Amino acid sequence: MSARENILARIRANSAKRGATTQAEMDQARSHIATRTRGPAPSIARQAPLVRFEQESERLKSTIDVIASIEEVPLATARYLRDNGLPTSVVGWPALAQLDWSAAGIAFANRLANREDAVGVTDCFCAIGETGTLLLLSSPLTPKLHALLPETHICVVSQSRIVATMEDAFDRLRTERGVLPRSTFFVSGPSRTADIEQTIVIGAHGPYRVHVIIAP
Repeated sequence: MSARENILARIRANSAKRGATTQAEMDQARSHIATRTRGPAPSIARQAPLVRFEQESERLKSTIDVIASIEEVPLATARYLRDNGLPTSVVGWPALAQLDWSAAGIAFANRLANREDAVGVTDCFCAIGETGTLLLLSSPLTPKLHALLPETHICVVSQSRIVATMEDAFDRLRTERGVLPRSTFFVSGPSRTADIEQTIVIGAHGPYRVHVIIAP
């Protein structure tokens, strides 16, 4: 018996049930999950998601730039890189490769990120106003290395994909994707830890900087 099977068997025995889980029990559990209503929403659900997202991002030390069109992403990126003394070569997701990066003076590489890359550019599945969080889904066309390996992560977010709460984000994920992807991951500001003597260290497990470009 595997460790997993052993754990599940002990749980079932402690629930005063014998044998394997029956189909009727599985159907009952699935029915309960499907019909369960959402719990009470936090008060922030009544706030404009964009406003709340900007407030929470600032609290988390992410920086924000709101632009008028998706075509402005390369110029906005160049401005941020220049203002922070960062290199003008970036690695990014394929969906962003068609933008005119060269006109903004940026060398855009459409490939997997490696340890030599200083700046990674991605978009995201959605953003969550409640926590200032970016929700990214991994896939062959959206590799998470771009958001985790470079010291600077720049994320492009559409205003229409900023939702109020975490529950809203998962509702949209189920509606639009049906089957959940192999990996979902959340970015809430620059990476940080206080594991050692409760001292905050930025960039311990990921980027030192998170910059969000909000497009229509």
